[in-house]
Amino acid sequence: MAGYGRGGFGGFGGGNQMQQLMKQAQKMQAEMQKAQEELENAEIEGVAQGDAVKVIMNGKKVVSSISINPDYVDLDDIEMLEDLIVVALNDAYQKADEMNKQKMGNAGGLF
Repeated sequence: MAGYGRGGFGGFGGGNQMQQLMKQAQKMQAEMQKAQEELENAEIEGVAQGDAVKVIMNGKKVVSSISINPDYVDLDDIEMLEDLIVVALNDAYQKADEMNKQKMGNAGGLF
């Protein structure tokens, strides 16, 4: 039975190495949980055309508010306002993606 000699199962060695792996896994799990909480509590602002449209969302991309500056509202050009909302949403989504990469990348380095 090659591979199961003195070194233990599959090269894991003794119980000490297994304990170290378990501790490392628990640490990574705690870091992931912390990162998830930080993403939920984050407040990310996406904007379009200065302050024409602002979108607020958390790091998990849940939108909590959209603000529209009435100075930019032209009832004859609602399409422009719709475009500004899309731009602000996409800006916030991009920032949330960057935050996700940063937070989840720091949590264990595997994700």
